[in-house]
Amino acid sequence: MTIISSTGEGVMVYTHEGWTLYSREVELKGGRKQTIYFFSKRKPKSGNPCDKPAGYSVGVNKRTGLPYLKKA
Repeated sequence: MTIISSTGEGVMVYTHEGWTLYSREVELKGGRKQTIYFFSKRKPKSGNPCDKPAGYSVGVNKRTGLPYLKKA
């Protein structure tokens, strides 16, 4: 079951079977900044809950059960 809920701050948060989607910006070796997305059941040390980005769908790893984003 996929749930999209709103936090008190008006930000939409994407949740999939108990996993929440987070994003954070990282700096690559060349100095370029890139946004990464990851799922977590707990609050991570860094990153903010976010909505699913446009053009992506959610898949689930059959062996581990961990959800992941893939280009639609």
